[in-house]
Parts: sequence; C-alpha cells; structure tokens
Amino acid sequence: MGKEKYVMSSGLAFFEAKEMERLGKFARRGWFLEKFAFSGFVLRKGKPEEVIYSLDYQSEADDEYFSYFEEAGWKHVCTGAGVMHIFSAAPGTTPIYSEQATIKEKYEKESQSMKKVALPAFLIAIMLVVLLFSSENGFLPTVVGDISEYASYATFIVLIFTGMPYLSYQYKLRKLEKRNV
Repeated sequence: MGKEKYVMSSGLAFFEAKEMERLGKFARRGWFLEKFAFSGFVLRKGKPEEVIYSLDYQSEADDEYFSYFEEAGWKHVCTGAGVMHIFSAAPGTTPIYSEQATIKEKYEKESQSMKKVALPAFLIAIMLVVLLFSSENGFLPTVVGDISEYASYATFIVLIFTGMPYLSYQYKLRKLEKRNV
C-alpha cells in the first residue's frame, strides 16, 4: 500500500462538517490530510491518531492569522485556493467557531465571495443563451451563435462552481437564522 492516497470531497460548501469528521476518521486509521487536490484531498500514511479538523476561510492570511490559531491549539495543515485553510487539533480543543455569530459571519463572507463571480457568470450565461437563440432564429449571423454556444459552456462551468456554493451558503445562513428565532 502506498504512503499517499487521494480521496474525493463531497464539497466543502455543502458538507463541511461531514468532510471534517471524515478526515478525522481517516486520521484514526492512520491517514492524515496533507493537502488539497482537485475536487478532493491528498492523505499521507502515518501512525493512527485522534485528530479533529476544522476549516476556516481567510483571503488575506498572514503570520498573525496563523499564530492566532496556533495559540488556540490548532495546527495549520494546508491551504486551498488561497482562502481555505484547514487546521487540526487534539480532540477537546476549543472549536474555531464556537458561537453562532462567528459561524454566520464565516458563511456570509464566503457567500459574498461566491456571489461576486456567480452573479456576473449568471448574467453572461443568460446573454449568451439569448444570442444563441437569436442566431438560431436568423436574427444574428450563425458565427455569433457558434461563438455564444462555446462561450456558454465555459460560463456554465464557472456558474456551477460558484453558484452552487453560493446557494449552499445561503441555505446555511437561513438555517442559522431559523435557529435564532
């Protein structure tokens, strides 16, 4: 058996808590998170250990940011896309997010980040579809329709990878607000 393996992620925007628990289960079997990979994680073989994981989002992480977590007992494991930081700690360590207000702030920040890309992608996708149908109905030259079709594929990919997380964060925010009622 190799010393490294890849495991696919279900999506941190959708199943963050489950993914962190899952990484903890892998650690108990001797597989520790090493780094992010495309749509998943790379784990490295080691001695089985009880470890808990937590995710934080920070676009401007500096030494002060990481030392704050270290002082609280959390060890930085890896960073993905420059904004997702996973930390590990011994069971019983005070959670990174222990108050509902900070959890809400975390989801609001990520929701806004996704919205900045998803909304323009959505509007561009609508425009490209209109151009495509206008071309197919003879209102525009065929070349416009061809270009619109291929451009819409790229736009829909961007929309899926930002729009779905945006909706997930909005759903989580609504659930948090219902708990406060």
